[in-house]
Amino acid sequence: MAVAAKLKDYLQLIKFTLNITVVFSSVISYLLVPNIDFNLKMVLLLTIAGLLVTGSANAINQIYEKDSDALMKRTGKRPIAAGRMSKQEAWFFAGLSGAVGVWLMWYFFNIEAALLSLLSLFIYGFVYTPLKKVSAISVLVGAFPGAFPCLIGWVAGADGFTAGGWILFSIQFIWQFPHFWAIAWVAHRDYDLAGFKLLPNQNEPTRKTALQAIGYSLLMVPLGFLPNLIGLTGVYSMWFVLAANVGMIIQCIRLYKDMTPAAARRVMFSSYVYLPIVLLSLLADKL
Repeated sequence: MAVAAKLKDYLQLIKFTLNITVVFSSVISYLLVPNIDFNLKMVLLLTIAGLLVTGSANAINQIYEKDSDALMKRTGKRPIAAGRMSKQEAWFFAGLSGAVGVWLMWYFFNIEAALLSLLSLFIYGFVYTPLKKVSAISVLVGAFPGAFPCLIGWVAGADGFTAGGWILFSIQFIWQFPHFWAIAWVAHRDYDLAGFKLLPNQNEPTRKTALQAIGYSLLMVPLGFLPNLIGLTGVYSMWFVLAANVGMIIQCIRLYKDMTPAAARRVMFSSYVYLPIVLLSLLADKL
């Protein structure tokens, strides 16, 4: 029972569900690299390295946000906030997992992927996390480590920074704005109580925020054509991506029209569906 409880705490510490989503985008980006064939050993190594680095960043996030997490219903049961895990234990885990994850990236892939992983960990843990209580600019800063997994996966396979990696990075970078604003819209009362500033306009849901979400969802449309234009994938995925983009635009427009938490939830859930549809359609078209 004690072992199971401790394992559950560590899964919460690394935000396992979110972690899997992050690693998924990295692995798909790796497999999208031309001339990269599926190799179970390399995919598993990339997955493990990604889980360790992302887990380290999420642990650091929870260490700094211990008191804030305790104020919110959604996060109050996290192990550090609830007092089941000490900060010292979490720091030890964060340091060890981060170091091992970066080393795996360097040893089995390349130094560029390792340095990108380290940069992503640093920005998320030590820049984005404290900035969340200062300004809504934190969403922009957080979008960089949020999109780095695509670039890391690509660089791990391509041994360098090429157009495909930057395109995948850009798609995931822009996607995060309507995604994060929808989450912040739904949970803004909790976030406001904890002192987080994630929405523009004094952290209050406004039509201006909804309008910005529409703008970013529109930006995703031309980005969706780029993989086909550079010859990375074929025409079928282009139409799947376009359909997903149109779906996001429609939901953001509905948010602007309705201005309700229910409309924000539709944007949020649409964004959750959007990313796997886009990445898997790109990979399917390559295969």
